[in-house]
Formats: sequence, C-alpha cells, structure tokens
Amino acid sequence: MKPETWLFSGGILFFIPVAFVYGMLTRWDEWVGFIALLLTGGLALLVGTYLTITARRIDERPEDNPRADVSEGAGEQGFFSPHSWWPLYLAAGGAITFFGVAVGWWLWLIGVVISVPMIVGWVFEYYKGEHAH
Repeated sequence: MKPETWLFSGGILFFIPVAFVYGMLTRWDEWVGFIALLLTGGLALLVGTYLTITARRIDERPEDNPRADVSEGAGEQGFFSPHSWWPLYLAAGGAITFFGVAVGWWLWLIGVVISVPMIVGWVFEYYKGEHAH
C-alpha cells in the first residue's frame, strides 16, 4: 500500500499550496477555484489517511517489496464478472443523470429512473438465474 499512500499524501503537499497561490494570483476575487483546490487537498488527505491505516492492518504485498518475484503475486485476485452488461447501462444512466444536472431537473429525473434499476440489477446479478450463488 506504500505507493498508493505516497501518491495521495503527495496530493496534500501539492493542492493545498496551489490553492493559496491561486488565491493570491486572482487577488482573492475568485473563490470557487480556491475552495475547489482546498477540497481536493482535503480529499487527498482523506484517501491518504485511509490508505495509511489500511497499510498498517494488512501484510506486506508483493508489490510493496522491491525484491519480490512475479510468482509471489500469483493466485486469485478477486471475482470479476466477464459477461455483465449492467455496468454499460449504468454508465449510460449516470451520463444522462449528470447531463441532467446541467440541462434541467426533468432530464436528471429520467437519468435517476434509468440508473436505479441498473444499480439494483448489477448488485443482485448473481442472486437469480443461471449464475445464482
């Protein structure tokens, strides 16, 4: 977890100072960019802290050891559904939803109506039918 921890912790060291430089360059007339950069630094702080705590709880991974062999990372990495169409439809519903935020509430509502069944379908995909567990 060390590379991920350093990556996000480095975001704190970048975004917070850049926020203040941005504020000074705009003479504090434009607050949206300043606040957005501060919040981005805060997000990096949250993720970096989570990864630091998680790295203390788990054993060292082969990716963290510079002398590790490729075969040490062999084995099951997780379960990934190779045939699922739900993510594609959910992405379309999400795109309509976020586009609706810019266009109007009626399009946002259509996107939500499309997205919610797609989320439910993806979550419960393996609870019924041919691939039920």
